Amino acid sequence: MDPETCYLGYEINFNSQADKLEIEGAFEFIREDSQVHILPPSSRVSDYIALIKALPEQDFQLGDILVQSGSLTPNELEYALGLQRDLKNQSINVPLGSIVVNNGLTPQPVLETAIAKQNQIRDGKTKEIQSVRVDADKLDQLINLVGELVIAGAGSSLHAHSSGDRILIESFSMLTRLVEEVRDAALQLRMVQIGATFTRFQRVVRDVAKELGKDIELVITGAETELDKTVVEKISDPLMHLIRNSMDHGIEAPDVRIQKQKDPKGRLTLNAYHDSGMIVIEVSDDGAGLNYEKILKKAQEKGLITEGESLDVQEVNNLIFEPGFSTAEAVTNLSGRGVGMDVVKRNITALRGTVEVQSILGQGATFSIRLPLTLAIIDGFLVEIEKSSFVIPLNMVLECVELNEANSDISPNSQQSYINLRGEVLPFIRLRRLFNLGGRPPKRENVIVISYLGNKVGLAVDKLVGEFQTVIKPLGNIFSHIQGISGSTVLGSGEVALILDVPNLVQKILTTESAKALYSQA
Repeated sequence: MDPETCYLGYEINFNSQADKLEIEGAFEFIREDSQVHILPPSSRVSDYIALIKALPEQDFQLGDILVQSGSLTPNELEYALGLQRDLKNQSINVPLGSIVVNNGLTPQPVLETAIAKQNQIRDGKTKEIQSVRVDADKLDQLINLVGELVIAGAGSSLHAHSSGDRILIESFSMLTRLVEEVRDAALQLRMVQIGATFTRFQRVVRDVAKELGKDIELVITGAETELDKTVVEKISDPLMHLIRNSMDHGIEAPDVRIQKQKDPKGRLTLNAYHDSGMIVIEVSDDGAGLNYEKILKKAQEKGLITEGESLDVQEVNNLIFEPGFSTAEAVTNLSGRGVGMDVVKRNITALRGTVEVQSILGQGATFSIRLPLTLAIIDGFLVEIEKSSFVIPLNMVLECVELNEANSDISPNSQQSYINLRGEVLPFIRLRRLFNLGGRPPKRENVIVISYLGNKVGLAVDKLVGEFQTVIKPLGNIFSHIQGISGSTVLGSGEVALILDVPNLVQKILTTESAKALYSQA
């Protein structure tokens, strides 16, 4: 400014629905001889910030982001860039952001949001440059080849040990270690976060809640949890059924929730986490919970149970997974047809997983799905019974103990007995009798202590072979009825070993224990 010149300034406050560009156009006739600064009220700052965050992930310059959001007009941007050029000619480097803030063209919070958006776009571009898109079929082919490499390596290692050549054995030990690293790296390529699958249900919850006339909030936790891409693809339908079931049967209408002194807005939670080498996915709601009397009445009507039959809580919960079972009073688009929950259990079982229900009447229910992290290759523990080989998932093995008469209660005619494990009574089952393998047990048997869902049981076997990289091969439909077996694998010798279904075996042992307890009380 010239100190010998008079200047006249106006400050005009007004309320308008027009944007900044339209307001600037109204003062176009004085722009050449004046400086016009249009400052938004405090209430508009949050709107600009929201608009900047909603901008697409395009390669915008800082000035473009401010113009796109409406916080800066094209004329103001041109004015700021002119000031920046003039300062640069004087060898003064001033960032554009400082110029627009110091001249009152843009509030500081809006500028900070625009800079953060620009950095986010640049980081995304960097990640895209560092990543390579690979066809899923090629990835599956790589996993299959790694599986064959593991089997071939096991065979070569077996021959090396049988030769007795120490140098050869050491060489194959190093090769085996490298094969394990290649296996882990290949499996890691197929691991994806489950968050993308969870996020897709946001719209489902919103649409179904609107259809039901309910106010329901979806809360997602554990979105960063990783599991095999194949498992993610196959878990979407079961999760869809469980979410719709919780919204329809579980969460009450707003007026009913108010009568029960609950928040009128229902809460549906999706959670995922790792546990003992498996992934656990939980679908929880804060609704009415399972009505056991209603479930038992419906089960009696369908002939699933007899009147007066005594069932424990878990057995009642399992009734909802029976084909054709539904407690809905009327058939709707969401429920009443008796399909859905049985499909959930069938699909999860096909993935070598389990589904369980925990419910408190009036407080809500939680469906817990436990799945293996991968369907391709696992670390196993190889055992032998007579001439048959079996593999136990290593992440479920706690320890191995010797079986003798001094520390056990052995019943000669029963599959199941007990062992004293450091003062703890541990039920165990003989796999020889369970699978009718015949033959006579050796003088020295071993019990493998396994754990599942906090329950410890034992499996009695003839011989412990040791850790074994297990390439999982699915069983054909002809073997689908066999209990206690979840798959098969090929040993280095070319023989086939069966993979034990630990959850099924644990459930079988615990069920036998419960039956014995009821019988003794009677």
